[in-house]
Amino acid sequence: MKRLRFAGLAMMIFVLICAGKAALAAESASYPISIKHAFGTTVIEKKPERVATVAWANHEVPLALGIVPVGMARANFGDDDGDGVLPWVAARLGELKAETPALFDEGDGIDFEAVAATRPDVILAAYSGLTQADYDTLSAIAPVIAYPQAPWSTDWRETIRLDSAGIGMAAEGEALIAGIEADIASVLAGYPELKGKSAMFITHLSSWDLSTVNFYTTNDTRVRFFADLGLTSPKSVVEASQPGKFAGSVSAEEIDAFDDVDILVTYGDGKLFDALKANALMLHMPAVAEESIVMLGNNAVGTGANPTPLSIRWVLKDYVTLLSEAAKKSK
Repeated sequence: MKRLRFAGLAMMIFVLICAGKAALAAESASYPISIKHAFGTTVIEKKPERVATVAWANHEVPLALGIVPVGMARANFGDDDGDGVLPWVAARLGELKAETPALFDEGDGIDFEAVAATRPDVILAAYSGLTQADYDTLSAIAPVIAYPQAPWSTDWRETIRLDSAGIGMAAEGEALIAGIEADIASVLAGYPELKGKSAMFITHLSSWDLSTVNFYTTNDTRVRFFADLGLTSPKSVVEASQPGKFAGSVSAEEIDAFDDVDILVTYGDGKLFDALKANALMLHMPAVAEESIVMLGNNAVGTGANPTPLSIRWVLKDYVTLLSEAAKKSK
């Protein structure tokens, strides 16, 4: 309940601060609007009334700005109650007194028929893994806002900028970014131990097979979020990151290369933690030897570690606390 009240208060303050600017921007927005992205340029001829979103988190941009999408992707990770809606999204829908929109099941890819059934005027997908074929199919339904460069690499700021521009609310999007940045700065002021520490985000490891280390590169949004939290990406991760790739892989026999990692973040539980500590190769990594590890689960914090417009405020304090505890163990 405390988190819900905090989120509601923060959003109320945001709305009050930018209400005048929002109204002015809505009145003065000139169409058509052209938005460049990886697949070309999308032209929005008039202000969209029916907004659909696909992939992860894009629906949070219109919701944060007071617009309820006609359809959005069903949550497939971190959804504790199985209703297809993450807690911060449910809270925002409650604040807007809105019903849950149509949910697109993307377990086997984008459900184009379901998207078309919502009769959208625009489709937001700034943070996504769209292929050219996906983009072409969606574009036959409505104008599409795609990612600017590479799949799954659009950070939370650029997601807000692109998706808000797609609904004719670019100025409101900038105000939303400024508000989130202010909240991050306020929380970080109480955690000076994070500043300058290096962090590496490893993808799901298996406690029974640690022969390969899969990690998120500096192109991934989880890793890019470290910078917002005062952390750095170690030289080893920077050098191992390939352009346009959000993930990489190395043999555990090469784990010595990551001896400059202060904090290790991964998804897992106590069983994985014990396996890491018992693995002779993984112990070559100082972060493992010193137990400066953050273990994330299939819950709000684990989901929110991949930052999105509504999740950041919801999980920020809890996530930073976990990082802080790990940082204090790092020598």
